[in-house]
Amino acid sequence: MVKQSIFGRIAQLAKANINAMLDAAEDPALMLDQMVRDYTNNIAEAEAAIAQTIGNLRLLEQDYQEDVKAAADWGNKALAASRKADELRAAGNAADADKFDNLAKVALGRQLSEENQAKAAEPTIQSQTAVVNQLKQGLEAMRGKLHELSSKRDELIARAKTAGAQQQVMDAMKSIDLLDPTSEISRFEEKIRREEAKVLGSQELAASSLDAQFEQLERSDESVEVEARLAALKSGTPQKAVGTGE
Repeated sequence: MVKQSIFGRIAQLAKANINAMLDAAEDPALMLDQMVRDYTNNIAEAEAAIAQTIGNLRLLEQDYQEDVKAAADWGNKALAASRKADELRAAGNAADADKFDNLAKVALGRQLSEENQAKAAEPTIQSQTAVVNQLKQGLEAMRGKLHELSSKRDELIARAKTAGAQQQVMDAMKSIDLLDPTSEISRFEEKIRREEAKVLGSQELAASSLDAQFEQLERSDESVEVEARLAALKSGTPQKAVGTGE
């Protein structure tokens, strides 16, 4: 009964659906840690139980081999006694021959007893061997599950760290007032265009002022010429007109 319960527990643990258990867990990482601990303890318990079962099987096998050997020994003794009886009977010693035949019968009875014990143990040994093999298979499956659990735990922890780092980046980005870079460029471009226009206006204004100065200078020269000609007229010596040749 105990062996059956051990086997059932090992089989149940070996068939456990880890993914389904994780899907139902609130905190998969914590659950995996607990599962790893539980599986490690269960494997240790299973190893102890299987070791005990194997030990019992080996004792049964030793007893069986002793029964087989004892049966063979009693068979040899029966044969030796029977041959001795035949020798004595051939020599005419019937009384002693009968004694050795009786010894042979006793030996044969012991041989039969040992053989019966050995035969009785064979079904038990076969069933226990089957149980041990099943327990070993279940134990190997549990070890495979433990490896799967450890791998899942490492994977989940790595994913959790990655997700945490990504969340930190997102939180940092949210805390910064991000503007559209293109709108910033357009705003700076517009500002520069206004500065350029201001420079162009200043240049144009400066050019207009310079032209006015030259026009004023030309008008001043004409006024001087007019005054000179007027003075010449008054003095009776008018200036020659351009192109008259006089």
